[in-house]
Amino acid sequence: MGKIMLIGPVGAGKTSLIATLQQEKKSIGKTSCIEFHDGAIDTPGEYAQIPRYYSALLVTAMEAALILVVQDAADAKVTLPPGFVGMFSRPVIGVVTKIDVPGVDKERAKARLAEAGVKGDVFYVSAHTGEGVESLLDYIAERGCTA
Repeated sequence: MGKIMLIGPVGAGKTSLIATLQQEKKSIGKTSCIEFHDGAIDTPGEYAQIPRYYSALLVTAMEAALILVVQDAADAKVTLPPGFVGMFSRPVIGVVTKIDVPGVDKERAKARLAEAGVKGDVFYVSAHTGEGVESLLDYIAERGCTA
């Protein structure tokens, strides 16, 4: 089974999403380095936001079968550069997180993912309530990956 790799800006909810996908109850802290879990690779948000770290993402992506680019639905800022995902040779999907937060804009989040180059599927999830997680897990499993 292949691994998934989560990439996205600081605070997008990558670590929380991995914990939810793996059905783990643990306290979530700041990810300060690339972390390998059973079926997932968690990356610090700075690696997606600071170009000098792109090479670390590229090398690590070779360990993954599927890349999930994560965007916080409540974040209005543009944090990933245009065409960002074009550097990866693995399939890429988008995941919009924090859809349970009041005042979110799912369409804006989806547009941010499109600007970053996500052309494939986009999933809307909440790591807090579990909404949308089952669909994402099904998609991951259909691609021969684990979370």
